[in-house]
Amino acid sequence: MTSSVNITRDEAQQRSQLIANHAYRVTVDLTGRGLDDEPLADPAATFISTSTVQFASEAGHSWLDLIADEVIDAWLDGVQQPPDAHDGFRLALDLASGEHQLTVTALCRYSRTGEGLHRFVDPADGKVYLYTQFETADARRMYGCFDQPDLKATFELTVKAPEDWKVYSNSRPAEHEPGGDGFTTWHFAPTPPISSYITALVAGEFHVHTGEITSIKGVVPADFVCRESMARYLEAEQMGTTTQRGFEVYEQAFGREYPFDSYDQLFLPEYNAGAMENAGCVTFRDEYLFRSKVTQDDYARRDNTILHELAHMWFGDLVTMKWWDDLWLNESFAEWSAYYCQSEIAHRYGGNDPWTTFANMRKLWAYRVDQAPGTHPIAADMIDLETVDQNFDGITYAKGASVLKQLVAYVSESQFLAGVRDYLAEHAWGNTTFADLLDALQKSSGRDLSGFASEWLETTGVNLVRADFDIADDGSYSRFEVLQSADPAHPTLRTQRLAIGLYDLRVGGLLRRESLEIDVKGARTIAEALVGKPRADLVLLNDRDLSYTKVRLDPDSQRVVTENMAQLVDPLARAVVWTSAWDTWRDAEMTSSDYLTLILSGLQTESDVTAIINQLRQAHLAVTRYAAPGQRHQLRARLVAGLAELLKTAQPGSDRQLAVADGMISAVDSPAGAGLLEGWLTGEEVPEGLPIDTDRRWAILTTLARLGRIGTDQIDAEHDSDRTISGAESAAGARAALADPQTKAEAWRLATDEVDIPNGTHVAIAANFWKFGQEELLNGYQDAYLELCDQIATSSGSWAKRGHVARQTALTYLWPAVLADREWIVKLDEWVEARDLPEQVRRVLADSRAEALRGIKVQEFGQTVNGEQASGGDQASGDQGSGDQQDDQDQ
Repeated sequence: MTSSVNITRDEAQQRSQLIANHAYRVTVDLTGRGLDDEPLADPAATFISTSTVQFASEAGHSWLDLIADEVIDAWLDGVQQPPDAHDGFRLALDLASGEHQLTVTALCRYSRTGEGLHRFVDPADGKVYLYTQFETADARRMYGCFDQPDLKATFELTVKAPEDWKVYSNSRPAEHEPGGDGFTTWHFAPTPPISSYITALVAGEFHVHTGEITSIKGVVPADFVCRESMARYLEAEQMGTTTQRGFEVYEQAFGREYPFDSYDQLFLPEYNAGAMENAGCVTFRDEYLFRSKVTQDDYARRDNTILHELAHMWFGDLVTMKWWDDLWLNESFAEWSAYYCQSEIAHRYGGNDPWTTFANMRKLWAYRVDQAPGTHPIAADMIDLETVDQNFDGITYAKGASVLKQLVAYVSESQFLAGVRDYLAEHAWGNTTFADLLDALQKSSGRDLSGFASEWLETTGVNLVRADFDIADDGSYSRFEVLQSADPAHPTLRTQRLAIGLYDLRVGGLLRRESLEIDVKGARTIAEALVGKPRADLVLLNDRDLSYTKVRLDPDSQRVVTENMAQLVDPLARAVVWTSAWDTWRDAEMTSSDYLTLILSGLQTESDVTAIINQLRQAHLAVTRYAAPGQRHQLRARLVAGLAELLKTAQPGSDRQLAVADGMISAVDSPAGAGLLEGWLTGEEVPEGLPIDTDRRWAILTTLARLGRIGTDQIDAEHDSDRTISGAESAAGARAALADPQTKAEAWRLATDEVDIPNGTHVAIAANFWKFGQEELLNGYQDAYLELCDQIATSSGSWAKRGHVARQTALTYLWPAVLADREWIVKLDEWVEARDLPEQVRRVLADSRAEALRGIKVQEFGQTVNGEQASGGDQASGDQGSGDQQDDQDQ
């Protein structure tokens, strides 16, 4: 059997045909001792794990997944297995037909990369914390298992740990017994049948806020847990209210009680993901515990993440995909559910429409990824785990949720939820494919959805729609059609449930007169219902954001919104217009200067804080990556001046003030601006109500580092007053941003050659290395990036020991956005052509290259409009944009 950490779909299918899994009993010893109770050689790096697996099989050959330094002992049905049966990743099994019991004891290794059982020592107080992250297949790093989603089994965990530790898993502890030797043994009750990737262990000297949730089945224990050093930031009451309301919405909508016996939520350091839906034991990155004052957008995003993971308890944990081909459905459904739940909560208790937030932020992530070379169908072909790792992206989450939102509009919300309830009832504790859900939805709605599924799930790319109409002498529409087009690389024309909004300028603003829903099919769709209606000042396709599509405004509508964006009253309509403008600009049909003008004008009255934050993010890109080098300083000065005016009129202490101030801190590019920020650090000329607290101080210091106004001494002094992991990460990022050749060289070394660097620190360094305005200082590192790619591709140097997450961080964030001009891209193309690169490297390079060419094309368009002949041909015309992380690189 080939020794490989990878698992292919074919292998998994063959194993599930041979094996029927029953139960795991797992003991994890966290005491630092071996089987003889003597200390391990390296107790801070390794631990002992014993797994007993009960299963049935047909006669044949298979394997148990186990990534371990050493298998100490392995017994199958009373027969000791030979030492060479384990190759480091798999324990080979020669099985007779019948029932089996396999017991394996192994020396396993703690992770420092967030994969498997991660070990963290808090620099604030020296306390030790452990937690697991197993998706997609890293449970095998802690215990022996069949690590694929369709081999579900009950899971019973026993943990030996220091007596002052708290220990959490997927069920409540049945008992815990002090051993009299400074250690305690925790026994957890068996779970229902669950997949290995949602099993969990969290242990350490945690702060615990004991709580409970009221379910339709009774009271459910529900603790909030965090590091002791973060306890003062644990807003358990606010998050508990969100969780309780989520239970109320989901149990009613899904028609089924919460499936597990507890619901603990734990906030953890150095966490790679936003959160993870471990059954009854949800883990979050503890950046969700806010150390500084943040906007309501941050609270809404945290609430959304809480509700996303809660939805998984039914959709993902109770009913689970057979294989990762349906990863999209698992995540898309939870994404849609979280916004649906927030909408229901807002309806019942008050609040803003969360779908506006979805349109302003998450959907743009999908549009970016879907227009990149690395785009893929929503229902991707997940041939192995390496492919799965590449597809936790905007397609899987946000595009899939957009398509589900449109499906809800197509069949009606009541019929959609009726189908979901039937699906959950039929497949509880089992595994399914999308075909099972589609069948339930077709039965509940009475509609044939096979065409919808093939058009939206099995194809790639995003369509573009525009209005085409004639006006009669009386000012009414004599003809109105919706034109739909597609990129030649992704030629599918889809059936879209689309609303057409007619807006008029009146005393109260730019207001919707009416909104008509139609089904758009093919290249032209006639909207007969609009013929004879008076012409509107603004015709807005995809009104109410029902569909997933690019929108171009007709020239008169574009003029109206450019002059009256601040008068457009409906926030969701503004979100659609913002997205249309963003897309028009990125397609080089609007200059960065004009786009900046629209943003600064529209933000004068924009009330949705998510929209404000996102537009400031785009404005930052418009004055850097998407602006010609000779125009950047002038455009940046315009942006800072505009933000200064917005800051003057912002209400003290408001979300608007926070968002604008944070945008201004990122944008400052002059000695005068730097002087202002230096004053803020010492309390001088700080706008009333604006807190210059811990995280904001770090943001200011990073900007001052970029501008060469400070050195390592100031950063070290700030770090001395913030001896936390967040402080360490922020200090590392600020040092990487310094306009100094020695610190740049050290930052590059740390990001590319330091095996033991924690993932969070790695991201902070890599994301702050490339800074616009430091072009001369950074010249040469674009070629060093190619050497890095070669090392990652060949797993040479430090990359022989580093995992997928670290590789993705380096490839994505160290892409030389500041110096990636046409000349260097030609060199890149020649370099890529001469090599056989793995998919991870090839996809990041293709997407990053396309994003660079997109920026160059916008730069050249701006120069042409301004009367300057752009250099170079139209090389970028066929290239699309890149992913979400790249757009945030310099912020």
